[in-house]
Amino acid sequence: MEPLRAPQDPQVNTTLSGVDTKPQPPTSGAPMEGLNPSPAASTPDQEMPPTTGLLPGETVVREGKAAILFPSANEVFYNPVQEFNRDLTCAVVTEFAREQMARRGVKVVVPGEKERVVVNLADEKKEETEMQTGEEGGEEPVVTASVGERCKNGLRVLEGLAASGLRSVRFALEVPGLRSVTANDFSSKAAALIARNAQHNGVTHLLQASQRDASMLMYEMRGKKDRYDVIDLDPYGSPAPFLDAAVQAVGEGGLLCVTCTDMAVMAGNSGETCYSKYGSVSIKAKYCHEMALRIILHSLDQRAGVYQRYIHPLLCVSVDFYIRVFVRVHTGQAMVKNSASKQALVYNCVGCGSFHLQRLGKRTTQGNHIKYSAATGPPVGAECEHCGHRHQLGGPIWGEALHDVSFVQKVLSAVSGNPSRFGTARRIEGMLSMVTEELEDVPLYYTVDNLSSTVHCSTPPLLQFRSALLHAGHRVSLSHACKNALKTDAPPRVLWDVMRCWEKSNPVKRDRLSESSPAHHILNTEPILQACFDVREDANPQSRRRHLTRFQENPEPFWGPKARANAGGGISSDLEDRRKQGQNKRKNQITDATQLKSFPCKRFRKGKCTHGEKCCYSHDLEQTDQME
Repeated sequence: MEPLRAPQDPQVNTTLSGVDTKPQPPTSGAPMEGLNPSPAASTPDQEMPPTTGLLPGETVVREGKAAILFPSANEVFYNPVQEFNRDLTCAVVTEFAREQMARRGVKVVVPGEKERVVVNLADEKKEETEMQTGEEGGEEPVVTASVGERCKNGLRVLEGLAASGLRSVRFALEVPGLRSVTANDFSSKAAALIARNAQHNGVTHLLQASQRDASMLMYEMRGKKDRYDVIDLDPYGSPAPFLDAAVQAVGEGGLLCVTCTDMAVMAGNSGETCYSKYGSVSIKAKYCHEMALRIILHSLDQRAGVYQRYIHPLLCVSVDFYIRVFVRVHTGQAMVKNSASKQALVYNCVGCGSFHLQRLGKRTTQGNHIKYSAATGPPVGAECEHCGHRHQLGGPIWGEALHDVSFVQKVLSAVSGNPSRFGTARRIEGMLSMVTEELEDVPLYYTVDNLSSTVHCSTPPLLQFRSALLHAGHRVSLSHACKNALKTDAPPRVLWDVMRCWEKSNPVKRDRLSESSPAHHILNTEPILQACFDVREDANPQSRRRHLTRFQENPEPFWGPKARANAGGGISSDLEDRRKQGQNKRKNQITDATQLKSFPCKRFRKGKCTHGEKCCYSHDLEQTDQME
């Protein structure tokens, strides 16, 4: 295998086979190819001929414009369900590059786009004015940057945990305006595979392989001149060990992309573990998926504040078993002072599920003077005013908007205008459409089925429930994080009044309700609001009316998170068997001692067990006799 001769980032040394280990000068001082705006330049649609042959047992997986070599013995390197994650990342990074390169006087060219994506007429008029000014002044024509080309003033990208390098290769092949892409992984096998994939796709002039500890690599690049424009972290499980280094290594106004797959921790199954990793206590609630997004944003903002930096969320999505956040990182001591007023505690009723938010700090503006003080509270009493039960305390969480709607609209416009660019374009369009419809200033949500379950009545149709809130003068929207979600600025009292009015037309058997149950307390209170369930036209949002693909469709059996990679690579052959044994183990618990651990042992599966058909897991003689 020929070694790569691509320039490295400063202080990034690689020590693996197939990667040049000679020290390279800093990227800023290395000679770079200038941009060629002439039409004779190579088009990005031209396929690069493979420069490496397949080794025994290797297979080729194609995604986007990338063709990646994978060892067939290790299935954990590639998860096809994550194609949506990678497509969305390429779309977001492309739009980020469009904005950043425009400030540097470079226009990016995306294959398949007939013309520049225009979000509003003001941007179009502004561009026409700038073009006319340039023509009159006799300035040089606008320099363009295409995919696959190395841009002199382009963005520097780091993928800290690259595995096979698929995401980095796609960046090099599909995102214009890049100066360098560093694909790093601590595993020597993964780093060697990254080097081969860079050669195989012909992107060695852009992509450099690195075998380093991700945290140490980012810590070494904390200098203002060494920071990356884009950092992508997609670890197996929690990204918590890398967040402190990441918020320091990303440049001013740079883009930080983070994936979390430890949803069990962030969704309330282990609140103490969540606190140790993210500084926030998670609780079990119907809004757990959005709360997970706000927990990671709180953690990022808290860690950035240590270094007088703060975050600005661009897009944050919750997708089944993982969450993905895209944030800008800025520096400014004055803005860091607003951090406390952006965080909030959550008071969640364990009976009816009503919740209230309590801000950690208070920010008061008096003319040009801003005053910061401690918040007053709590917003609830010792018992829930609706059902009489106690409250759980969760958080702190991020209490501000999850998305920058103007940026999301740009990404949505680019994806919908060029649907052939991504394999999951339909779902990206559906999810981003829902994101633009969400209420920005309303944290968390309720679910209609949970409200109905609390009072033990039939579930009202979603459109009728939304219409009742709209008739009452409140705002309401759906959420991309849950199919039955209901985000509204209506207080819990209004929601329960709507449910009381619905129960009157769909009565429940009151005599069967326990006096201590939440349903008994709620239904025995007369509603103040008389709800109107006539369906309104604006109750059905555009994304739902157009039947867009908004949520994950099951692509294959066992499509969730893959197993953690073994030291020698590969997945255990009995993984599926162990998954089946673990299904419903809590719902259908075995109480008979004779049936406990009655499945065969490992030796039985290999044909080495001496007990034969009488084999059981423990080989307890008394238990074996009872089973006979």
